Amino acid sequence: MDRFARLGRDARRALRPAPHPEWMAPMLATLTDRRFSDPAWLFERKFDGERCLAFRRGPQVRLLSRSRQPLGRTYPEIADALRAQDVDDVVVDGEVVAFEGSRTSFARLQQRLGITDPDVARRSPVRVFYYVFDVLHLDGQDVTGLALRDRKSLLRDTLAYRDPLRFTPHRNTDGEACLADACAKGWEGLIAKRVDARYVSRRSGDWLKLKCSAGQEMVIGGFTDPAGSRVGLGALLVGYYDGDELVYAGKVGTGYSRQTLLDLRRRLDGLEVGRSPFGRGRVAERGVHWVRPQLVAEVAFTEWTADGKLRHPRFEGLRRDKPARDVVRERPAATRRG
Repeated sequence: MDRFARLGRDARRALRPAPHPEWMAPMLATLTDRRFSDPAWLFERKFDGERCLAFRRGPQVRLLSRSRQPLGRTYPEIADALRAQDVDDVVVDGEVVAFEGSRTSFARLQQRLGITDPDVARRSPVRVFYYVFDVLHLDGQDVTGLALRDRKSLLRDTLAYRDPLRFTPHRNTDGEACLADACAKGWEGLIAKRVDARYVSRRSGDWLKLKCSAGQEMVIGGFTDPAGSRVGLGALLVGYYDGDELVYAGKVGTGYSRQTLLDLRRRLDGLEVGRSPFGRGRVAERGVHWVRPQLVAEVAFTEWTADGKLRHPRFEGLRRDKPARDVVRERPAATRRG
């Protein structure tokens, strides 16, 4: 079967013969606060889940996070679904999600992230789905040089989409209406992608994050003691890196279940150190415990204050797919149109 037969002549020239890769670093989107409609762009739902690249070679399926951590034992049903596909040599990119109603919920997905026994994972009441949005390698060819519209066409035709595998739908041109609809549904936002863009293994202005509300990863540098009937801890003290310096961004005191508080305290007790890891920003809390800045939290918030702190932050969960030293303050970038 020639899966490339429907490609045009120019697209076929962009194919590059290549052995099945052990790893391909994912393409990352750039945050923007610009809202636009443009026929040169398409718009996909931004998921609140875990990035996952899937490598299928013969009967072997490998699921890897964006930091190359193996995920196959955590999401065995996804590996099974890919193993059942009628394709022996493919690499796809997507996001693993769990739902709370109609919204993707990273907090709910957290219940699967710590599982490494596939039998336990299969018995979990938390159903997961793999939304596939790109193809990087197919039938002995590196396809990253193709335009996105051609990769999307290959992707749609290559896999059979039955749960837990889902093709990520998109809308063309009308980004402003699409974003308004996404925010009204309570989605996290959209990813805008240039239709003629190649896939590059780095952060790129050809993919843009359009968020409905603020939120990003934060490094945990300490915590406070619990008060009253609270267990575990009172609040997390979080920050981000600016060069080699960890900058304090405030405390996060909401968004925890009782079990989450206990689990966090157990993890943080093993990281406790005698001095603050923050190189900038005054911490004015009492009963503080400092920790090595190794854990990364997903934090939702309304906005940044004038003095560089998070306003109304809420803990969403721990992330395992991003090294702490890669966490920086996300700032909207100026972007081009057309």
